[in-house]
Amino acid sequence: MRYERSDLMIGTVQEGLQALVDGRHGDPFSILGRHQYGDLVVVRVLLPGAIGVQVIEAETGRPLAELDSIHEGGLFAGVTGSTAPYFYRITWPDAVQETEDPYCFGPLLGDLDLHLIGQGTHYDLGRTLGAIPMEVDGVPGVRFAVWAPNARRVSVVGDFNAWDGRRHPMRLRQQAGIWELFIPRLTHGERYKFELIDAHGTVLAQKADPIARASEAAPSTASIVASSRPFRWNDDEWMRSHRDVRSGEKAISVYEVHLGSWVRIPEESNRSLDWVELSQRLVPYVKSLGFTHIEMLPIMEHPFGGSWGYQPLGLFAPTGRYGTPEDFAYFVDRCHQAEIGVILDWVPAHFPTDVWGLAQFDGTALYEHADPREGFHKDWNTLIYNLGRNEVKGFLIASALEWLEHYHVDALRVDAVASMLYRDYSREAGEWIPNQFGGRENLESVEFFKHLNSIVHERCPHAFTVAEESTAWPGVTKPPEEGGLGFDFKWNMGWMHDTLHYMSDDPVFRKYHHGGLTFGMIYAYSERFMLPISHDEVVHGKGSLLGKMPGDAWQKLANLRAYFGFMWGHPGKKLLFMGCELGQQTEWNHDGSVIWDLLDQPGHAGVQRLIRDLNSLYNNEPALQFSDLHPEGFEWAVADDAENSVYGMLRSSQDRSSRMLVISNMTPVPRQSYRIGVPSEGRWEVVLNTDAEIYGGSNFGQTEVWSETQPAHGKPHSISLMIPPLATVFLKWRG
Repeated sequence: MRYERSDLMIGTVQEGLQALVDGRHGDPFSILGRHQYGDLVVVRVLLPGAIGVQVIEAETGRPLAELDSIHEGGLFAGVTGSTAPYFYRITWPDAVQETEDPYCFGPLLGDLDLHLIGQGTHYDLGRTLGAIPMEVDGVPGVRFAVWAPNARRVSVVGDFNAWDGRRHPMRLRQQAGIWELFIPRLTHGERYKFELIDAHGTVLAQKADPIARASEAAPSTASIVASSRPFRWNDDEWMRSHRDVRSGEKAISVYEVHLGSWVRIPEESNRSLDWVELSQRLVPYVKSLGFTHIEMLPIMEHPFGGSWGYQPLGLFAPTGRYGTPEDFAYFVDRCHQAEIGVILDWVPAHFPTDVWGLAQFDGTALYEHADPREGFHKDWNTLIYNLGRNEVKGFLIASALEWLEHYHVDALRVDAVASMLYRDYSREAGEWIPNQFGGRENLESVEFFKHLNSIVHERCPHAFTVAEESTAWPGVTKPPEEGGLGFDFKWNMGWMHDTLHYMSDDPVFRKYHHGGLTFGMIYAYSERFMLPISHDEVVHGKGSLLGKMPGDAWQKLANLRAYFGFMWGHPGKKLLFMGCELGQQTEWNHDGSVIWDLLDQPGHAGVQRLIRDLNSLYNNEPALQFSDLHPEGFEWAVADDAENSVYGMLRSSQDRSSRMLVISNMTPVPRQSYRIGVPSEGRWEVVLNTDAEIYGGSNFGQTEVWSETQPAHGKPHSISLMIPPLATVFLKWRG
């Protein structure tokens, strides 16, 4: 039976058909797909460039209809006479394709999902929005969903439709501003983006998926459909047994690394290692040095390598620079099997302005503040997340949980916290907007951090959070219920600046700045601190850590060893950036590599060996762990000898059964018969001396000393010690 053209266009208007063909129709499901009008069953499909289309009954494979071209823009329609499941057989100029109709499927996301997304409390966005391989009504394919409430039309584009925004326009779920579409027969590995038309009718630059779980490596910018197949983890024991790390009672010693410049392969165009190679080389190396954790500069997908990852756009996607998401999971698994925790730097403060990213995502300031006084970072030329918007808060918290839950990451170090806490951060008068009470505090960020840390602690018992916060904001590591922000640890930036400034002085002048090494203990227990010697201290013209040390080549290495000894002897968790453990002579270059040839030189190999032994001592001595967080485990043995630049720290375990005396001499003058008061009589064994020959030192000093009943420094007993030049000595009480 032949049908009239008017039968094929029933239920439509010419303007709607034209808008559909032009790629500007906001409700494609009202026209496309199968529609029943009384006894008439009409099927319509938009396939620009197709030569012909047949409708095939899915169960029997028999043709139901040959569709007519009803618009030169590629719109086909026909009457099937059947409501049975069907698929299309499409004839293209160079191929024949068979696929189900995307527009025969009903709404995909449930009302609860939409409600939670709108409330900002849907914490599994990585499995709800974005691109999810799945079966719908027994048909395999990929469900796409994206938040764009102010767009007039959103389409999925990719290799599968020649990046043509007319081919796959999406359905709008009005109550949450979510657009969704199931495209049959697609699978993981497909490249895609979203094409949006804003409220004014302007076609925007094609956008990468904000929730993409995989992305092309820069400079390419497409999102990739990630596999939904669960990774086979082998770290059950680790996940169970490391739930007490958050307490801070154990040693935490962190090796910070920029993966792209840790090792490069000169013979292969100077490429970086991939995740599998890193699991084979980085993990054993970190294990051999005794670090408890690897901290990686942000590995979330980012467009510009020179940002080191601190301007990410793919907050759910491990960067494609080092391999697939499955490869990253394998790396984490190998770390855990080697009993090494994984910390990721994570950036909720800001994002870059690239047109294919989050900026003006649906033609409006969706993720960012509209007012540049709130929404633009002049320092970094980046946009600031609008934390006053529920969906944005939910997006960021879901990102954090993606790494902690789905990738088993052990901790997040939150970058640039200070920039988020203060509305006038790096702004002059008139360049910022006060809060509702007229103050400079960013109340939305405060609430965000409290919420973030509460959720992480509730859902991820194995995980902890660290704040990079450079001001004296109170209660960064106090629980939210006590008025704090809820972080588990805070980088002690003040300690880092003070001690490095002191060490850069010529030893002749250090006596005038004696407080540079003691001041940190005045506030050491006001927060739960980590002592960071990070990438920021060895880049941008600051020189290397070794380069900061005064003196000739021998004295530079001796100063560095003494400083490391002081750092490991000082209360606080430890963090050291890659290359510093070798005494690298040049500052970090993200396009280069750690200068591993330095290990051929005994002095530099000695520094590496010292770091290994310091970590071993820290990992095995309760006295060096308990007083990280408990002031009753620390006291100064010598704090006021500015003339000789000598420092003494006495550290004890909770039950006092383990005691460690840490003595530092920050001058090149050896100290003979230096008397130091001690709380207990008996033998004190030298368990580490940074001046030992095995580290490249002069081997000055003793192996043990016995206490005498001669009071000193307010103690009933004392020892007479030979203190090496430019060295730190650890003495363990043997009773």
